[in-house]
Amino acid sequence: EVQLAESGGGLVQAGGSLRLSCVASGFFFDDYVIGWFRQAPGKEREGVTCIRSRDDTTYYADSVKGRFTISRDNAKNTVYLQMNNLKPEDTAVYYCAGSEALAKLSTSCLSFTDLYTYSVQGTQVTVSS
Repeated sequence: EVQLAESGGGLVQAGGSLRLSCVASGFFFDDYVIGWFRQAPGKEREGVTCIRSRDDTTYYADSVKGRFTISRDNAKNTVYLQMNNLKPEDTAVYYCAGSEALAKLSTSCLSFTDLYTYSVQGTQVTVSS
């Protein structure tokens, strides 16, 4: 059973930084794409970034390029999201998700978001202005 658990959210002022962690279990971590998604109140879920295991290729939404960095530690079954220069519009619940199917494709791992298994809990990130 795929299980994902996030941590590291909190309240930060605009321009500040946070690092989120996603610990995965129940599957062979190296075979999966791991992505970060977010959902703000009243808005649809948005893909933020993802990383493909076989070659560490990363993809970022335009809104976070240059500010967010995704990385993974396969030995710890953990993916990190370093968020710098945070803006109020980054306020959302952040979820991590895994996809075995997308790991086998050459397309952007931010595509076909229905192929992900999402965590249940999420972690709240609030950026004050």
